Amino acid sequence: MSYFCHDTACVDKGATIGSGTKVWHFSHVMKNAVIGRDCILGQNVFVADGVRIGNNVKIQNNVSIYSGTVIEDDVFLGPSCVLTNVSNPRSQVNRHSLYEETVLKRGCSVGANATIICGVTVGRYAFIGAGSVVTKSVPDYVLIVGNPGKSSGWMSRHGHRLEKPDSRGIYVCPESGLRYKVVKGVLRCLDLEEEAELSREMSKGKGLYRKFK
Repeated sequence: MSYFCHDTACVDKGATIGSGTKVWHFSHVMKNAVIGRDCILGQNVFVADGVRIGNNVKIQNNVSIYSGTVIEDDVFLGPSCVLTNVSNPRSQVNRHSLYEETVLKRGCSVGANATIICGVTVGRYAFIGAGSVVTKSVPDYVLIVGNPGKSSGWMSRHGHRLEKPDSRGIYVCPESGLRYKVVKGVLRCLDLEEEAELSREMSKGKGLYRKFK
C-alpha cells in the first residue's frame, strides 16, 4: 500500500488512493472514490462513492464530501466546512439519481464552517471565508464572505487579499511579489501560467497575514 491509513480509518474495496496520501483517525473512504497523491484527510472525514479528488488536497477534520463532488488539485477544505449534493432534500423522496455536481477548482480554499450549496463551481484560487454560505458560482481568485456569500475583493495564490492596484491596474501579492491584473473581468497572474506549479521557494510561507473586511 503506497498510502497511509490509520488503524481506525476505513477504506472500502474499490476505492483508489494515490501514493503519499494520508487517511487519519475515524475517516471513511467509500468504494469508487478516487483520491490523488499527497493528499491529507484529517480526523473524521467522509468521502462518498464516486467522489473525485485531485492531488495535494488538504481536508481538515469533520468534513463530509458527498457523491457529485469534484475537487481539483491543491484545494484546501477547512475544519467542519459543509458540501451538499441535493438542493431540495426530503427524507420521503429518493433523489439519488439527481445529485447536483459541485466543482472546486484548482487551488481554491474553503474556510472553517463555510457551506457550499450544491450545483456551483468555486473558481481557481478563490477563497471562501470562514462561516460563509456560497449559493452561486464563484469566479477565479475572488474572496467570498458572509451569508449569503458576497464578493469582497481579490485574493492571490498565496491567500492574501490584494489591495489597491497601481496606475497600470496591477496588484502585487505582499508575500510572493507575484503580479496580478484583471483581464476581461477575471483576475489573472502575470508572472505564472494558470497550470504552473509554485516553486519550492514560493511554497514556503513567510508569516504575512491580512484581515478580511
